[in-house]
Amino acid sequence: MDSSLDPKLQELLVKLQQKYAVMGQDMSSYLDGLLHSDYLTYWDYIHLETLLSLQNPKTQFPDERIFITYHQITELYFNLALWEVEQIVQREKLDKVFFIARLDRIIRYFKNLTESFDIMTEGMERDQFLKFRMSLLPASGFQSAQYRMIEISSTDLVHLVDIQHREVMQQSSDIGQQVEKLYWRSGATELASGKKTLTLQQFEDKYMRQFLELGMKYRDKNLLKLFNKNFSGDSEVISRMREYDLLANVYWPLAHMKSAGRYLHKDPDDIKATGGTNWQKYLPPRFQKIIFFPELWSEQERQDWGKQGVEKALHRS
Repeated sequence: MDSSLDPKLQELLVKLQQKYAVMGQDMSSYLDGLLHSDYLTYWDYIHLETLLSLQNPKTQFPDERIFITYHQITELYFNLALWEVEQIVQREKLDKVFFIARLDRIIRYFKNLTESFDIMTEGMERDQFLKFRMSLLPASGFQSAQYRMIEISSTDLVHLVDIQHREVMQQSSDIGQQVEKLYWRSGATELASGKKTLTLQQFEDKYMRQFLELGMKYRDKNLLKLFNKNFSGDSEVISRMREYDLLANVYWPLAHMKSAGRYLHKDPDDIKATGGTNWQKYLPPRFQKIIFFPELWSEQERQDWGKQGVEKALHRS
């Protein structure tokens, strides 16, 4: 090798040769390709033009662009949270430093989502919203599959069962039965008849098989199970788990409640603008009491679930 080359460069070339040799590849061919390739640009790396082409409002109301863009941002954050959970689950030797670091990331994502929701609550004109929202039926944010995946990967499925059936389901280990009683399935029923809305029917048709598979996948390695197996009683980890629980199951739903309260009345005609979802029933934390990590909370805290979020909101206002 040329002795005039910088020693560090020579070392890197040797490592590259070793890398490609293992794969049975010729390093010089790859270097030749690198020589002729263009420099990477910011806009190509993040696919900026593609990203900006994904906002396709269905009406001419200007505020619909805010609506669609914020929901897309939400799904990207959900995707990041799922990626952090997957890293935790795939870790062969799960240590405390790694677990806390990934929990902190998930917490950060949910904080950003919750604290940015005023883009929805304050950032659109109500009259515009009620008009363009009717053109989007039966679609609804209720149909966010990624959020349901976050729930399933975070806790034992029984903790996501409708509160009316939860005690009975505690006696069953049948994932299929638990999936049938998931709390949100009662959140998209017609107020008058109690029948499933088209919003729910579409959602179930597309994702229920996948949710069942995820329930099986995470049965023994959801975040709650991994905590109990590796970090039970650790105060540092517990503080993160509790913070995540509050963000996902109190502050985030209450942010939605604030938005729904601003733009929608309780009149059934206005509820149509949510795709028919009965948000008054399944969004308030105090009704369903969805808690990912119930054993990390006292009996009184579980009974008062959601109260802390309401008090925080009142304090801010």
